[in-house]
Amino acid sequence: MTWQEIYELLDVGVRETAWMVGVSALLTAVGGLLVGVLLVLTGAGGLLPLRPLNAVLGLIVNVGRSLPFIILLVAVIPFTRMVVGTTIGTDAAIVPLTIGAIPFFARIVESALREVPPDVVAAATAMGATRTQIVGKVLLREALPALVAGLTITVIALVGYSAMAGVVGGGGLGDLAIRYGYQRFETEVMIATVVALVILVQLVQMLGDLLVRRLSHR
Repeated sequence: MTWQEIYELLDVGVRETAWMVGVSALLTAVGGLLVGVLLVLTGAGGLLPLRPLNAVLGLIVNVGRSLPFIILLVAVIPFTRMVVGTTIGTDAAIVPLTIGAIPFFARIVESALREVPPDVVAAATAMGATRTQIVGKVLLREALPALVAGLTITVIALVGYSAMAGVVGGGGLGDLAIRYGYQRFETEVMIATVVALVILVQLVQMLGDLLVRRLSHR
């Protein structure tokens, strides 16, 4: 296989990986943020303590984090087929990627919000701020650098998950490495895929670090 052919394969693989990771990261950011905020609000000492709801959410998150992604990928095949109508391709891979990443990011959100000094929340409460205002203008704002750092870690994890999705025909760089690098013994393709994944992860980390520094110095 010529390097021109490898480049063309990489171009498609990178595009597919970027699509899978980008969409699943957006859905994970929304879903994980919502679950993480609810875990903090309904927990002991939270603004809306509801132990039964907190226990259920905690159990769901723990179960989601306990399953290795490759097992989750297979376990949710019926749900994936119901949502997107197929279990093969990049769109199908987005479903398990999102399901696997939301519990991971939710715990990061919970940890970041719990690091906000209680005095800040108490001061906002004393000034008559509503629960919504406290969450949006105090908790989330104060924890924003940590949330961005956590989302960066999550996106990098999604890159790794997306590579595993190639095992079941999910497309992207993982599928490229398996079909050409492993099954056809194209060593050059495997090396090129590894290099592409390393560069992709480095770019994500650099962008995340830049955003965190800017938010921290506001």
